[in-house]
Amino acid sequence: MAKKPFALRVDEEMMKSIEKWAADEFRSVNGQIEWMLHQQLKQAKRNPKPKS
Repeated sequence: MAKKPFALRVDEEMMKSIEKWAADEFRSVNGQIEWMLHQQLKQAKRNPKPKS
């Protein structure tokens, strides 16, 4: 799976919360954001279909 970079603007307080959460779970901030997005896609039943 190729990853596509993009800029994300997040307010300072939210970023601090994400950094703390990432550290608590031994993830990078990027990894934490990817995990959070994946969880929300799964919950909304909109997760990407695997390519066959």
